[in-house]
Amino acid sequence: MTASNQLAEASASYLAGVAAPAEPAGYKNTEVGIIPSDWDVLPMSKLTNLMTNGFVGIAKTHYTDSHEGITYIQGYNVEENGFNFNGIKKVTPEFHKKNIKSCLRSGDILMVQTGDVGLVTIVPPELEGSNCHALIINRFKPNYDPKYFAYLLNSSLVRLRLKELETGTTMKHINVGDLLHFEVPFPKGKEEQTAIANALSDADALVSELEKLIAKKQAIKTATMQQLLTGRTRLPQFALHEDSAPKGYKQSELGEIPEDWDCIHFSNLFGAILTRKTLKLSDTVSFVGMQDVTENAQLSNTTLIKFSDIKSGFTYFEKGDVLVAKITPCFENGKGCHTDSLPTQVGYGSTEFHVLRAKENSDARFIYFWTTRNSFRIALESEMVGSAGHRRVPFSAIQKYLIPSPKNKEEQTAIAAILSNMDAEIQALQKRLVKTRQIKQGMMQELLTGKTRLVKPAQKEVRECLS
Repeated sequence: MTASNQLAEASASYLAGVAAPAEPAGYKNTEVGIIPSDWDVLPMSKLTNLMTNGFVGIAKTHYTDSHEGITYIQGYNVEENGFNFNGIKKVTPEFHKKNIKSCLRSGDILMVQTGDVGLVTIVPPELEGSNCHALIINRFKPNYDPKYFAYLLNSSLVRLRLKELETGTTMKHINVGDLLHFEVPFPKGKEEQTAIANALSDADALVSELEKLIAKKQAIKTATMQQLLTGRTRLPQFALHEDSAPKGYKQSELGEIPEDWDCIHFSNLFGAILTRKTLKLSDTVSFVGMQDVTENAQLSNTTLIKFSDIKSGFTYFEKGDVLVAKITPCFENGKGCHTDSLPTQVGYGSTEFHVLRAKENSDARFIYFWTTRNSFRIALESEMVGSAGHRRVPFSAIQKYLIPSPKNKEEQTAIAAILSNMDAEIQALQKRLVKTRQIKQGMMQELLTGKTRLVKPAQKEVRECLS
């Protein structure tokens, strides 16, 4: 045998091994991948007592505002972890009776049939007896846990397989007939199905708790900004005169402000002309594009590049400057950041940034928090100039924006420190939320494929790893 033939044979042998890996002990290879040997694979038709379409026609003429109306669930109301009740409709009892096959029971699994095809959720007890539109109703047999199959159908691997059933070009659609033949893996015992569903439900509950806590913290921060930045609430160290008498308020163009504050143009806090550092072509600088700042005015990413690679026209700024998007809709959406976390002393960025550099007698973070206020964005939106889609906030409009401000930098810094601490707490919670979501995705990958098996004692361990 020649060397080339030996190489070809060895390559073929290797590729055959890659294409058909031997399943580990206790597992088997199936049409849907490797699963535990005591699991099963069956088409959906074998698992459900009912699989049918919701109403597929136009129901607008049957909408009603009457208290006797029947709740009418549509595709846009369905979310992975429940229902979005915004814009939910009601239909007349007569329409409901004519379309009784679309009547929902608690525990039914609804699958979006058109649009976000394949997204599923479980009907809760409070929606028992509702009707639905353009959704596939799956009513599982008593020996199967619908929560397990809801998680399975929403998993990334199964959603990818469901895409193969989609029809249509501009508007994707899935047919009931195709879904009936769709094969899914599952533990034969309902007890294990329930154990998996409960473990994933615990992960969902923690995600939900973190989301609610973050929303609460953000609401508190917004209220605190309103109080501190306008002087309605004074920090204790600045609230009293030298004789310990409480400081009062005075009238201004902006209404009542603290007696020792001024009503000023925003430009009093930052410079109109920016000086630039002298750089060598070999120096490293940070680049920040519009995609690198969030709508919560956070710097999410930077790219380190050589100064020689910076193109003419990019916006120059330095560490500690405040960036504010100038173009619509980035400005209205809150894009911008404080560059205190920039990894280099000098940065360049999108041409669509305004740069606010604090003067010596002002605090950069105080300026930054003012640029994150909804009232700031709303007021300056009316000052935009330019054609539709390319409207921008002029720098002059930001300069002329009126704000109440402490006369001394120390109070600005103290206010900014309080708000910065709140920001840090929210960001820590957001990082924890991201990590928890990643843990849940990993759990789904392990539990829904049987790579990790759950027995009763293991459920407690899974829950503890999430806390």
